[in-house]
Amino acid sequence: MEIVFAYLKAFAVGGLICTIAQVLINTTKLTSGKILVLFMLAGVFLQAIGVYGYIVDFAGAGATVPISGFGYLLAEGAIKGAQTGLFGALTGGLSSAAAGVTAAIIFSFLAALVFKPRSKTN
Repeated sequence: MEIVFAYLKAFAVGGLICTIAQVLINTTKLTSGKILVLFMLAGVFLQAIGVYGYIVDFAGAGATVPISGFGYLLAEGAIKGAQTGLFGALTGGLSSAAAGVTAAIIFSFLAALVFKPRSKTN
């Protein structure tokens, strides 16, 4: 039963994050790129003030999978890297997100090999 509650918490928090994004898309003139940047910066800001870690502890993947989770990961790496100095603060975020970024690049490359790229037609 505990795993069911873990799934429900992840679904509720991830769904809430996505709902907020959809409301922004529907009610504002913000582009999707600007909303993505806004959510990533929100993740960084919430981790900087110490809130996002509690959300991750509560919801797990429901909080780490959306783009705000990427901002959280960058901020967490920078905070840990800052303990070793200024260079660590600058490189900490990149080193903590390196596996995810590498996977995204590799899978994008493999998808480009498998599928035939073409322009959208109107």
